[in-house]
Amino acid sequence: MSIFRSGLSKTRQSFFGRISQLLGNTNIDDETWDDIEALLIQADLGVPTTQRVIDELKTRVKREGISSPEKLQKALKETLASLLSFPPPMNISGRPLSIILIVGVNGSGKTTSIAKLANRLNRSGRKVMLAAGDTFRAAAIEQLQTWGQRVGVPVIANKPGSDPAAVVYDATAAANARGNDILIVDTAGRLHTNFNLMEELAKIKAVSSRVIPDAPHEVLLVLDGTTGQNALQQAQKFREMVDVTGIIVTKLDGTAKGGMVFAIFNELKLPVHYVGLGEGIDDMVLFSPENFVNSLFDEN
Repeated sequence: MSIFRSGLSKTRQSFFGRISQLLGNTNIDDETWDDIEALLIQADLGVPTTQRVIDELKTRVKREGISSPEKLQKALKETLASLLSFPPPMNISGRPLSIILIVGVNGSGKTTSIAKLANRLNRSGRKVMLAAGDTFRAAAIEQLQTWGQRVGVPVIANKPGSDPAAVVYDATAAANARGNDILIVDTAGRLHTNFNLMEELAKIKAVSSRVIPDAPHEVLLVLDGTTGQNALQQAQKFREMVDVTGIIVTKLDGTAKGGMVFAIFNELKLPVHYVGLGEGIDDMVLFSPENFVNSLFDEN
């Protein structure tokens, strides 16, 4: 749990710590509810999720006759935890080759997340290959190749500006030939060209499914935790373009906006598989609702 506590220190200190202080120094009255609501919104839960938390909390307080600040804080933690769920296993087993499509805007930490995911899977005994499907930026190809060398995973790439679907086709063929059982595909992130990106993703999906039945088997959206509620708007746009199956939230260690994770569950109804809690290769960890919520409140 220590990586959660240290990684979420900014969110805890900025907002949830203030909630702890608030509930430790006051009786429960209308002003208390207003203050809690304001702090939850500031922590980037967003208005719909905050309203749900407040409504459920008020109902519980009335039903159970909660009057002490300590019991109210415990009820708040349990209400927040009820919004979350442990991620189900990813659909990447039971076939010779599984394909994971990674999508997200540039700057979200997409390429680094791919490397961290590849490293996790590689260390767990899976044979991983990467496909440099973001051919829009030469830097993206070079960055993925550098990460591939660092974590010991082969990368299939082509020249900048080449057809991403062709790269995926070549990578799928190479993965099959070499006996790899996981292919992780990077894709271009360009929200300002939604139609082109949608067409590109559709083409990539079509190519992969022609070679491997039902591919891609997972479509993971990478969201930058520092962008708070803006990340949810990005997610809505990507869901319109491609069937997103899960979320990776990055950079939670660098933001006070960690409350956006609750909004992801409440508004997007998508599982958060991993969260980034540091810059190290091992600092992208499996999401744990219990550790996440406890680390927002526990200060020792």
